[in-house]
Amino acid sequence: MILGSLTALGPFTVDLYLPGLPQVSTDLHVPQTVTQLTLTAFMLGTALGQLVIGPLSDSFGRRRPLLIGLTVYVGSSAVCALAPNPAVLISMRLVQGLAGAAGIVIARAVVRDLHDGLAAARLLSSLMLVSGTAPVLAPVLGAQLLRLASWRGVFITLTLLGLVILTATTALLNETLPTPRRHSGGLPTTLRTMRDLVHDRHFTGYLLTGSIAFAALFAYIAGSSFTLQRIYGASPQTYSLLFALNSCGMVATGQLNGKLLLGRFPSHRVLATGLTMLGAAGAALVLLVTTTHAGLPWIAAALFLTACPVGMILPTTTALCLQRAPRAAGSASALLGTTQFLMGALAPALAGLGGRITALPMAMSVLGLALAAAGCFLALCRPWRPTPDPLAR
Repeated sequence: MILGSLTALGPFTVDLYLPGLPQVSTDLHVPQTVTQLTLTAFMLGTALGQLVIGPLSDSFGRRRPLLIGLTVYVGSSAVCALAPNPAVLISMRLVQGLAGAAGIVIARAVVRDLHDGLAAARLLSSLMLVSGTAPVLAPVLGAQLLRLASWRGVFITLTLLGLVILTATTALLNETLPTPRRHSGGLPTTLRTMRDLVHDRHFTGYLLTGSIAFAALFAYIAGSSFTLQRIYGASPQTYSLLFALNSCGMVATGQLNGKLLLGRFPSHRVLATGLTMLGAAGAALVLLVTTTHAGLPWIAAALFLTACPVGMILPTTTALCLQRAPRAAGSASALLGTTQFLMGALAPALAGLGGRITALPMAMSVLGLALAAAGCFLALCRPWRPTPDPLAR
């Protein structure tokens, strides 16, 4: 539950805020593109924070950097609630992302500290049962909060949530990286470790495949708020319920992945199936937007099919990456998370290129990123070659 909550904190911080994006734009008198920069700032902060905190956790243990990060997250969330202008809000969202990165990167490293191979992959899939409730509950809760308070109430809620997670982590999560297994040597050793990981073709292949698929998911997340509400006429409550349904599909696929697919089928085959499903969903979305006058139900169905395969792709690529870095889980987790969130930070800009009048940029972003993820998998991992399953341990 603690690890699931830590991994869920980042998605919850994004998704609770999504139904309020139009209100923020109106309240602060800024266009949609400026409002979406608050998402980009958080994603960039999360990416850079993981790059710093992951290696630090290899050197100083998991617990101390985690508690410091959660404390800063609580403070920055409180400042966001009081932000008087867009500049303050965007800058504090950056700090919020930097601090919230601790939970994401260290939770993955803790999994690798405790488990190996298939067991780690199954635990990562199981964590989606906990962390996946964030995108289910967050938009629904955010929409209801907007009926009682302004968008500032969202950040007050995030402040209180951060306090709860900080308290639980302090009381219940023990150190999982013993002193003899910690790295020494400072920055030069960290850079050498990351260089060696990047030079591992299979590690880089899994890294890029998962990260680009994550960006495809975030293109949908970032674009769906304006697309469904302003183009297809969904209310904030309807939007939040559709978003929750899609998140339930992703969680269900994650559980299917961990409990039934991995171990019964080679991990490369599972991953290829997920990528094929994501590409097909992106193609369907583009066709619906460009060649038909499809209404909200059809677009919502295509977005549901976009979210589901990510529940197969992300846990599998994460486990495959960590499997190749048994002695540097923090650094591997940092590279994984940083690449994912840097890719994700580009998605709001891609999804918003067409402004408020068309859903085509969002649809094209999903399809293009899905194809790019599949291309990286084929080019770098070469799944057609007969090799032992990397997770069959």
